[in-house]
Amino acid sequence: MDYLKTQGVDTLNGTIKISGAKNASLPLIAMTILAKNRVTIKNLPHVADIKTLLKLLSNLGASCEISLENVTVDTSKIHETKATYDIVKTMRASILVLGPILSRFGHCEVSLPGGCAIGQRPIDLHLKALEQMGAQIVIESGYVQATAPNGLKGCNIIFDKITVTGTANIVMAAALAEGITTITNAAREPEVVQLCEVLNASGVTIEGIGTAMLTIHGTNGKLLEIDEFSIIPDRIEAGTYLCAGAITKSKLTLTDVEPKHLGAVLSKLEEMGCKCSVTEKSITISPADELQPVKIITQEYPGFPTDMQAQFLALATQANGTSIIEERLFENRFMHVSELQRMGAKITLNGHTATVNGKTKLSGTDVMATDLRASSALVLAALVASGETNIHRIYHLDRGYDSLEKKLEGVGAKIQRLKE
Repeated sequence: MDYLKTQGVDTLNGTIKISGAKNASLPLIAMTILAKNRVTIKNLPHVADIKTLLKLLSNLGASCEISLENVTVDTSKIHETKATYDIVKTMRASILVLGPILSRFGHCEVSLPGGCAIGQRPIDLHLKALEQMGAQIVIESGYVQATAPNGLKGCNIIFDKITVTGTANIVMAAALAEGITTITNAAREPEVVQLCEVLNASGVTIEGIGTAMLTIHGTNGKLLEIDEFSIIPDRIEAGTYLCAGAITKSKLTLTDVEPKHLGAVLSKLEEMGCKCSVTEKSITISPADELQPVKIITQEYPGFPTDMQAQFLALATQANGTSIIEERLFENRFMHVSELQRMGAKITLNGHTATVNGKTKLSGTDVMATDLRASSALVLAALVASGETNIHRIYHLDRGYDSLEKKLEGVGAKIQRLKE
């Protein structure tokens, strides 16, 4: 098993190229199930979750040809409609194949998902919406068994709460359905927007893209011709490296980034005293003279992303004063706190709220990653800790970051990937 050995540094300096977004790639790969042609997807990140989903499609009978940052997927020979536990258990996003398989074939079996441990993310909203569209669903022996004997029918769907994967799943299900589907309280994340834009360009008329109400005109079973497209930049990766610049008081430039997707993150960094210079596809962060404390409440897009909460919590340990971070989306997303406390952080938890008292001197030690974003928070803390920090269980990190240690090493970090 791999781990990262990191030593604290004075400053970083240089340029980091941002990879394609993992959270955009996953639904777009699942979307190829709706295609009648071979689909080429460009700018894919090299992360474990992508490999897992491509393996799942291969097990269903699709062919996947990978070269550099591109993949070509041909789903014309899919002969299986069962997504088995051995793959789905490792990644919750595997549930994204449910909508497109059911819409195309009229039946599917998908194992109840596993994945990271940040809290309960039930799929009941997905299943309720599919039932409204005419699916018959039973859960048996750990599998969602869904059939649509008369095909899926368009209808009006109102999500009780915003769900990113639920929105993506139902948009894909509605793409081949008969009639018009309206989704109210839809997720507005850039990753959902790109899915809708690609489908819209492929013959599925979608109105309201980027808003909380989507109207999808189904093709009544007609498969799609999907042209080559590129994955949008990863806004969470970009946010993580911006925090690396902020916590080490360094000037860093990010390229191949989409600044408009990072409004809430840039706003909080500037509130903490950093300066962020933005061009069309780049962001340069200049450090604060003294980091100021901050108050953060995680919300759905365009609010502050829950996937940046852990990184800002690490950053807040170096701010002069008391920061308050409230996690409103997941109930178990402060597992990194105990590991940061081992490094000397002064953090108290009260329910869904973390209070961080800074500035504190952090010391290197052995710590354990507990989930994807917690892993990156520990890396950020290790960059400014005295001595050596060993971060274990970084397979969590590999699920969502493309070559993180190499990118940080390229701007001056002292970080190595080693074997236990």
